[in-house]
Amino acid sequence: MGYKVVVAGATGNVGREMLNILAEREFPVDEIAVLASRKSLGTEVSFGDKTLKTKDLDTFDFTGWDMALFAVGSEATKTYAPKAAAAGCVVIDNSSLYRYDPDIPLIVPEVNADAIMGYAKKNIIANPNCSTAQMVVALKPLHDRAKIKRVIVSTYQSVSGAGKEGMDELWEQTKAVYNPVHEVPPRKFSKQIAFNVIPHIDVFLDDGSTKEEWKMVAETKKILDPKIKLNATCVRVPVFVGHSEAINIEFEEPLDWQEAQDILREAPGIMLVDKREPGGYVTPIESVGEYATYISRVRQDPTVDNGITLWCVSDNLRKGAALNAVQIAETLGNRVLKKG
Repeated sequence: MGYKVVVAGATGNVGREMLNILAEREFPVDEIAVLASRKSLGTEVSFGDKTLKTKDLDTFDFTGWDMALFAVGSEATKTYAPKAAAAGCVVIDNSSLYRYDPDIPLIVPEVNADAIMGYAKKNIIANPNCSTAQMVVALKPLHDRAKIKRVIVSTYQSVSGAGKEGMDELWEQTKAVYNPVHEVPPRKFSKQIAFNVIPHIDVFLDDGSTKEEWKMVAETKKILDPKIKLNATCVRVPVFVGHSEAINIEFEEPLDWQEAQDILREAPGIMLVDKREPGGYVTPIESVGEYATYISRVRQDPTVDNGITLWCVSDNLRKGAALNAVQIAETLGNRVLKKG
Protein backbone atom coordinates (compact mmCIF):
# COMPACT_ATOMS: atom_id res chain seq x y z
CA MET A 1 0.00 0.00 0.00
CA GLY A 2 1.39 3.37 -1.03
CA TYR A 3 0.62 7.05 -0.63
CA LYS A 4 -1.62 9.58 -2.31
CA VAL A 5 0.84 12.32 -3.26
CA VAL A 6 0.33 15.84 -4.59
CA VAL A 7 3.02 17.90 -6.35
CA ALA A 8 2.05 21.59 -6.44
CA GLY A 9 4.01 23.69 -8.91
CA ALA A 10 4.60 20.68 -11.14
CA THR A 11 5.46 22.69 -14.26
CA GLY A 12 8.41 24.57 -12.69
CA ASN A 13 12.06 23.46 -12.52
CA VAL A 14 11.79 22.17 -8.95
CA GLY A 15 8.34 20.62 -9.41
CA ARG A 16 9.46 18.64 -12.45
CA GLU A 17 12.56 17.53 -10.56
CA MET A 18 10.38 16.38 -7.66
CA LEU A 19 8.44 14.16 -10.05
CA ASN A 20 11.66 12.78 -11.56
CA ILE A 21 13.09 11.94 -8.14
CA LEU A 22 9.86 10.38 -6.83
CA ALA A 23 9.99 8.06 -9.85
CA GLU A 24 13.75 7.41 -9.68
CA ARG A 25 13.64 6.49 -6.01
CA GLU A 26 10.50 4.37 -6.51
CA PHE A 27 8.61 6.24 -3.83
CA PRO A 28 5.51 4.17 -2.99
CA VAL A 29 2.82 6.16 -4.82
CA ASP A 30 -0.69 4.79 -5.17
CA GLU A 31 -2.06 7.95 -6.74
CA ILE A 32 -0.47 11.22 -7.78
CA ALA A 33 -1.93 14.64 -8.61
CA VAL A 34 0.08 17.38 -10.33
CA LEU A 35 -1.08 20.95 -9.74
CA ALA A 36 -0.30 24.27 -11.35
CA SER A 37 -1.69 27.77 -11.64
CA ARG A 38 -4.53 28.38 -14.09
CA LYS A 39 -2.18 29.80 -16.73
CA SER A 40 -0.43 26.41 -16.84
CA LEU A 41 -3.60 24.34 -16.54
CA GLY A 42 -3.52 21.20 -18.68
CA THR A 43 0.25 21.33 -19.22
CA GLU A 44 1.65 17.82 -19.47
CA VAL A 45 4.46 16.65 -17.18
CA SER A 46 6.29 13.33 -16.89
CA PHE A 47 6.22 10.96 -13.95
CA GLY A 48 8.31 7.90 -14.73
CA ASP A 49 6.80 6.38 -17.88
CA LYS A 50 3.51 8.24 -17.37
CA THR A 51 2.38 11.57 -18.76
CA LEU A 52 0.16 13.59 -16.42
CA LYS A 53 -1.97 16.68 -17.02
CA THR A 54 -1.88 19.42 -14.43
CA LYS A 55 -4.95 20.33 -12.41
CA ASP A 56 -5.92 23.70 -10.96
CA LEU A 57 -4.25 24.41 -7.62
CA ASP A 58 -6.95 26.96 -6.80
CA THR A 59 -9.84 24.46 -6.88
CA PHE A 60 -8.09 21.26 -5.81
CA ASP A 61 -9.51 19.41 -2.79
CA PHE A 62 -6.69 18.03 -0.63
CA THR A 63 -9.04 15.89 1.47
CA GLY A 64 -7.92 12.25 1.49
CA TRP A 65 -4.40 12.96 0.18
CA ASP A 66 -1.48 11.93 2.38
CA MET A 67 1.20 14.49 1.52
CA ALA A 68 1.77 17.45 -0.78
CA LEU A 69 5.15 18.64 -2.04
CA PHE A 70 4.89 22.40 -2.63
CA ALA A 71 7.12 24.26 -5.11
CA VAL A 72 4.98 27.32 -5.79
CA GLY A 73 6.73 30.19 -3.99
CA SER A 74 5.84 31.94 -0.74
CA GLU A 75 2.79 33.91 -1.88
CA ALA A 76 0.90 30.91 -3.26
CA THR A 77 2.08 28.75 -0.37
CA LYS A 78 0.60 31.27 2.09
CA THR A 79 -2.81 30.71 0.46
CA TYR A 80 -2.84 26.99 -0.29
CA ALA A 81 -0.58 25.24 2.25
CA PRO A 82 -2.90 25.97 5.22
CA LYS A 83 -5.85 24.63 3.19
CA ALA A 84 -4.00 21.41 2.45
CA ALA A 85 -2.83 21.05 6.05
CA ALA A 86 -6.34 21.66 7.41
CA ALA A 87 -7.64 18.93 5.09
CA GLY A 88 -5.27 16.42 6.71
CA CYS A 89 -2.63 16.45 3.96
CA VAL A 90 0.93 16.95 5.27
CA VAL A 91 2.64 19.79 3.39
CA ILE A 92 6.35 19.64 2.56
CA ASP A 93 7.10 23.19 1.50
CA ASN A 94 10.06 24.31 -0.59
CA SER A 95 9.49 28.07 -0.16
CA SER A 96 10.99 30.25 2.57
CA LEU A 97 7.60 31.02 4.12
CA TYR A 98 7.67 28.60 7.06
CA ARG A 99 11.39 28.00 7.60
CA TYR A 100 11.68 30.30 10.60
CA ASP A 101 8.38 29.38 12.28
CA PRO A 102 9.31 27.75 15.62
CA ASP A 103 6.28 25.45 15.35
CA ILE A 104 7.30 24.06 11.95
CA PRO A 105 10.26 21.69 11.61
CA LEU A 106 13.00 22.60 9.13
CA ILE A 107 14.42 19.29 7.98
CA VAL A 108 17.51 17.91 6.27
CA PRO A 109 17.09 14.14 6.82
CA GLU A 110 20.83 13.39 7.11
CA VAL A 111 21.11 16.05 9.82
CA ASN A 112 17.96 16.31 11.97
CA ALA A 113 15.49 13.63 10.91
CA ASP A 114 14.19 13.27 14.49
CA ALA A 115 12.80 16.81 14.36
CA ILE A 116 10.23 15.67 11.80
CA MET A 117 7.91 14.61 14.62
CA GLY A 118 7.16 18.29 15.16
CA TYR A 119 5.14 18.32 11.92
CA ALA A 120 1.94 17.56 13.85
CA LYS A 121 1.67 21.09 15.29
CA LYS A 122 0.67 22.58 11.94
CA ASN A 123 0.80 19.61 9.52
CA ILE A 124 3.60 21.42 7.64
CA ILE A 125 7.31 20.65 7.20
CA ALA A 126 9.75 23.19 5.73
CA ASN A 127 12.54 22.49 3.25
CA PRO A 128 15.65 24.68 3.76
CA ASN A 129 17.34 27.10 1.41
CA CYS A 130 19.42 25.37 -1.28
CA SER A 131 22.76 26.78 -0.09
CA THR A 132 22.05 25.79 3.52
CA ALA A 133 20.97 22.23 2.71
CA GLN A 134 24.23 21.07 1.18
CA MET A 135 26.34 22.90 3.77
CA VAL A 136 24.70 21.35 6.84
CA VAL A 137 25.06 17.87 5.30
CA ALA A 138 28.80 18.53 5.28
CA LEU A 139 28.92 20.15 8.72
CA LYS A 140 26.84 17.63 10.68
CA PRO A 141 29.29 14.67 10.91
CA LEU A 142 32.18 17.01 11.72
CA HIS A 143 30.11 18.81 14.36
CA ASP A 144 29.31 15.47 15.99
CA ARG A 145 33.02 14.74 16.30
CA ALA A 146 34.62 18.06 17.30
CA LYS A 147 31.83 20.62 17.88
CA ILE A 148 31.80 23.58 15.52
CA LYS A 149 32.34 27.08 16.97
CA ARG A 150 32.40 29.21 13.83
CA VAL A 151 31.85 28.92 10.08
CA ILE A 152 32.88 31.30 7.29
CA VAL A 153 31.30 30.34 3.96
CA SER A 154 31.50 31.86 0.49
CA THR A 155 28.97 30.49 -1.97
CA TYR A 156 29.12 30.29 -5.76
CA GLN A 157 25.46 29.83 -6.66
CA SER A 158 24.13 28.87 -10.07
CA VAL A 159 21.46 30.83 -11.91
CA SER A 160 18.92 27.99 -11.63
CA GLY A 161 18.57 29.09 -8.01
CA ALA A 162 16.75 32.10 -9.45
CA GLY A 163 14.42 29.92 -11.51
CA LYS A 164 13.84 29.63 -15.23
CA GLU A 165 14.14 33.41 -15.71
CA GLY A 166 17.67 33.29 -14.32
CA MET A 167 18.68 30.43 -16.60
CA ASP A 168 17.15 32.17 -19.63
CA GLU A 169 18.98 35.41 -18.84
CA LEU A 170 22.37 33.69 -18.65
CA TRP A 171 21.68 31.89 -21.94
CA GLU A 172 20.52 35.02 -23.78
CA GLN A 173 23.33 37.21 -22.45
CA THR A 174 25.95 34.60 -23.32
CA LYS A 175 24.71 34.52 -26.90
CA ALA A 176 24.67 38.33 -26.98
CA VAL A 177 28.36 38.49 -26.01
CA TYR A 178 29.16 36.82 -29.35
CA ASN A 179 26.49 38.77 -31.24
CA PRO A 180 26.62 42.32 -29.84
CA VAL A 181 23.85 43.49 -32.15
CA HIS A 182 21.34 41.88 -29.78
CA GLU A 183 21.95 43.46 -26.39
CA VAL A 184 20.31 41.69 -23.42
CA PRO A 185 20.14 44.06 -20.42
CA PRO A 186 19.83 42.64 -16.89
CA ARG A 187 16.27 41.85 -15.83
CA LYS A 188 16.35 39.03 -13.30
CA PHE A 189 19.75 40.01 -11.93
CA SER A 190 21.08 43.43 -10.92
CA LYS A 191 24.00 43.27 -13.35
CA GLN A 192 25.10 41.20 -16.33
CA ILE A 193 25.51 37.58 -15.25
CA ALA A 194 27.19 36.22 -18.40
CA PHE A 195 30.97 36.10 -17.90
CA ASN A 196 30.54 37.85 -14.56
CA VAL A 197 29.86 37.19 -10.87
CA ILE A 198 27.40 39.12 -8.71
CA PRO A 199 27.90 39.34 -4.90
CA HIS A 200 24.19 39.88 -4.31
CA ILE A 201 21.40 37.30 -3.86
CA ASP A 202 17.98 38.40 -2.56
CA VAL A 203 17.43 41.81 -0.91
CA PHE A 204 19.88 43.82 1.18
CA LEU A 205 19.34 44.11 4.93
CA ASP A 206 20.21 46.98 7.27
CA ASP A 207 23.50 45.43 8.39
CA GLY A 208 24.80 45.19 4.81
CA SER A 209 24.22 41.46 4.42
CA THR A 210 21.72 40.05 1.96
CA LYS A 211 18.70 37.98 2.91
CA GLU A 212 20.29 34.91 1.30
CA GLU A 213 23.24 35.30 3.68
CA TRP A 214 20.90 35.79 6.63
CA LYS A 215 18.99 32.64 5.64
CA MET A 216 22.15 30.54 5.82
CA VAL A 217 22.84 31.81 9.35
CA ALA A 218 19.31 31.40 10.68
CA GLU A 219 18.68 28.02 9.07
CA THR A 220 21.99 26.50 10.16
CA LYS A 221 21.23 27.49 13.73
CA LYS A 222 17.74 25.97 13.55
CA ILE A 223 18.78 22.75 11.81
CA LEU A 224 22.16 22.04 13.39
CA ASP A 225 23.01 24.08 16.49
CA PRO A 226 21.95 27.57 17.65
CA LYS A 227 25.38 28.16 19.19
CA ILE A 228 27.26 28.03 15.87
CA LYS A 229 28.52 31.42 14.71
CA LEU A 230 28.31 31.78 10.94
CA ASN A 231 29.13 34.45 8.37
CA ALA A 232 28.21 34.00 4.70
CA THR A 233 28.96 35.80 1.46
CA CYS A 234 26.61 34.62 -1.28
CA VAL A 235 27.59 35.13 -4.92
CA ARG A 236 25.69 34.39 -8.14
CA VAL A 237 27.93 32.87 -10.81
CA PRO A 238 27.40 32.08 -14.53
CA VAL A 239 26.72 28.38 -14.00
CA PHE A 240 23.38 26.88 -15.01
CA VAL A 241 23.01 24.20 -12.31
CA GLY A 242 25.06 23.32 -9.23
CA HIS A 243 25.98 25.38 -6.18
CA SER A 244 29.53 25.43 -4.82
CA GLU A 245 30.75 26.58 -1.42
CA ALA A 246 34.15 27.29 0.13
CA ILE A 247 33.71 26.56 3.84
CA ASN A 248 36.11 27.44 6.66
CA ILE A 249 35.26 25.73 9.95
CA GLU A 250 36.64 26.41 13.43
CA PHE A 251 36.13 23.63 15.99
CA GLU A 252 36.24 23.53 19.77
CA GLU A 253 38.43 20.43 19.67
CA PRO A 254 41.45 19.48 17.54
CA LEU A 255 40.60 17.74 14.25
CA ASP A 256 43.19 17.03 11.56
CA TRP A 257 42.34 16.93 7.89
CA GLN A 258 42.96 13.18 7.52
CA GLU A 259 40.41 12.37 10.22
CA ALA A 260 38.00 14.89 8.70
CA GLN A 261 38.33 13.06 5.38
CA ASP A 262 37.66 9.72 7.08
CA ILE A 263 34.54 11.11 8.79
CA LEU A 264 33.20 12.64 5.60
CA ARG A 265 33.92 9.51 3.58
CA GLU A 266 31.52 7.52 5.78
CA ALA A 267 28.87 10.20 6.30
CA PRO A 268 25.36 9.79 4.84
CA GLY A 269 24.62 11.80 1.72
CA ILE A 270 28.27 12.72 1.11
CA MET A 271 30.68 11.64 -1.61
CA LEU A 272 34.30 12.49 -0.85
CA VAL A 273 36.37 13.15 -3.98
CA ASP A 274 39.63 14.59 -2.75
CA LYS A 275 42.83 13.85 -4.60
CA ARG A 276 45.56 16.44 -4.32
CA GLU A 277 46.18 16.60 -8.04
CA PRO A 278 44.73 18.43 -11.07
CA GLY A 279 41.10 17.34 -11.50
CA GLY A 280 41.03 15.55 -8.16
CA TYR A 281 37.97 17.50 -7.00
CA VAL A 282 34.34 17.97 -8.06
CA THR A 283 32.98 20.99 -9.93
CA PRO A 284 29.30 21.96 -10.25
CA ILE A 285 28.86 20.56 -13.74
CA GLU A 286 29.76 17.09 -12.45
CA SER A 287 27.13 17.28 -9.70
CA VAL A 288 24.20 17.81 -12.08
CA GLY A 289 21.64 15.01 -11.83
CA GLU A 290 23.38 13.43 -8.83
CA TYR A 291 22.02 12.84 -5.34
CA ALA A 292 25.26 13.32 -3.38
CA THR A 293 26.75 16.36 -1.72
CA TYR A 294 30.35 16.29 -2.94
CA ILE A 295 33.28 17.27 -0.73
CA SER A 296 36.78 18.06 -1.99
CA ARG A 297 39.87 20.12 -1.03
CA VAL A 298 39.81 19.11 2.66
CA ARG A 299 42.78 20.70 4.38
CA GLN A 300 43.96 22.32 7.57
CA ASP A 301 43.21 26.02 8.09
CA PRO A 302 46.45 27.42 9.59
CA THR A 303 44.91 30.80 10.49
CA VAL A 304 42.93 29.51 13.49
CA ASP A 305 43.32 26.81 16.10
CA ASN A 306 41.36 23.66 15.19
CA GLY A 307 40.48 24.85 11.69
CA ILE A 308 39.46 22.89 8.58
CA THR A 309 38.74 24.22 5.09
CA LEU A 310 36.75 22.32 2.46
CA TRP A 311 34.97 22.65 -0.90
CA CYS A 312 31.33 21.56 -1.14
CA VAL A 313 29.32 21.06 -4.36
CA SER A 314 25.77 19.87 -5.00
CA ASP A 315 22.99 19.97 -7.59
CA ASN A 316 20.85 22.77 -6.14
CA LEU A 317 17.71 21.57 -7.92
CA ARG A 318 18.18 18.18 -6.27
CA LYS A 319 19.68 18.27 -2.78
CA GLY A 320 18.97 21.98 -2.52
CA ALA A 321 15.29 21.53 -3.30
CA ALA A 322 13.55 18.53 -4.89
CA LEU A 323 15.67 15.68 -3.51
CA ASN A 324 15.57 16.99 0.04
CA ALA A 325 11.78 17.34 -0.20
CA VAL A 326 11.43 13.74 -1.39
CA GLN A 327 13.79 12.57 1.37
CA ILE A 328 11.53 14.37 3.86
CA ALA A 329 8.56 12.53 2.34
CA GLU A 330 10.41 9.23 2.71
CA THR A 331 11.25 10.03 6.34
CA LEU A 332 7.65 11.02 7.02
CA GLY A 333 6.43 7.76 5.49
CA ASN A 334 8.92 5.58 7.33
CA ARG A 335 8.52 7.21 10.75
CA VAL A 336 4.95 8.49 10.85
CA LEU A 337 2.50 7.46 8.15
CA LYS A 338 3.96 3.97 7.55
CA LYS A 339 1.99 2.89 4.50
CA GLY A 340 4.72 2.08 2.00
